Amino acid sequence: MNVSHELKDQVFILKLEGDLIGEDNGIGIMEIINDHIQNGVRLCMIDISELRYINSSGIGVLITILTKFRNKGGEVCLLKPSESVKKLLIITKLNAIFSIVDSQEEAFENLKSA
Repeated sequence: MNVSHELKDQVFILKLEGDLIGEDNGIGIMEIINDHIQNGVRLCMIDISELRYINSSGIGVLITILTKFRNKGGEVCLLKPSESVKKLLIITKLNAIFSIVDSQEEAFENLKSA
């Protein structure tokens, strides 16, 4: 799995590509998240447009990220999930707790108004 990130207009943008299956990836991702939260970042966009597969550990990583940001008064949104990932989010009812958007512009609007 490839992970990249940037900070743009006080929004932490995390891009995940490949398969999110937790384990080793989750630890590294959480270290990056914790560093940004400690530096005062409260808004997070997770670009999952290139995510092929996600398992229960990967879902746990997404929920942990959401919890960490919301505990600090922040918000998270998911950007452009593939059809298979979108179906999984619906089946698990995570579409009710995550804001899911189709464009970066929409994500910035949602996060800035949160």
